[in-house]
Amino acid sequence: MVKIMWSLFVLSIISVSIFIYGKFYFVFGEGTKSGQLNFLVKKGYVFKTYEGKVIQQGFRSKSVGSLESYTFEFSVTDENIARQLMLNSGKNFDLHYKAYLGALPWRGISNYIVDSIITMEPAQ
Repeated sequence: MVKIMWSLFVLSIISVSIFIYGKFYFVFGEGTKSGQLNFLVKKGYVFKTYEGKVIQQGFRSKSVGSLESYTFEFSVTDENIARQLMLNSGKNFDLHYKAYLGALPWRGISNYIVDSIITMEPAQ
């Protein structure tokens, strides 16, 4: 009986570990987004994280008769990247990001984490 309980305990620990890794640390996808940097702010109650928004070209319609621009909301974990984005708000950026299935409070509120700036150009 003790052997069965021990096996179930080990199996549950392994299962929870696999779930946590898959949800919060496995890179589900990565890519680039282009657009004009709207803002980047450092905010949070316990964990101060950098959160930003890029406005992309084009429009979409959620309902008939309304227009809304495409936006990309993201988090930044690297201080140097965050500083460079803050100093150049309003410019056009090509940003490389990694997509995770879940957000961690110390990593940011978004599932999309910008890890590098590919290009930066003045707004037109």
